[in-house]
Amino acid sequence: MTEQFTRWDSADYLETEEDTRLYLEACIEQDPGDGSLIRLALGDIARARNFSALAREVDVSREGLRKALSADGNPSFALVLRIAHALGLSLQVTPGRTS
Repeated sequence: MTEQFTRWDSADYLETEEDTRLYLEACIEQDPGDGSLIRLALGDIARARNFSALAREVDVSREGLRKALSADGNPSFALVLRIAHALGLSLQVTPGRTS
């Protein structure tokens, strides 16, 4: 008997605002410092909602938004702020951990 695997997609599990908040917080905490996990988390959140509507709201083409939030993307900070705002999220700065 062979094992069968299905593709796991975190966007399928972001059903509530609390799910979204906790997921994004975990990705921010685990981000290696290059924004890669944050970028991918925003992409997952966007896919869990209406990706096309989000692209229109932040005034970027759907393909441009997909590229910006991909693993190889490099969105501007302004775009990240527009995306967060459009998703109903806010960014806060708090004292970080000291090494």
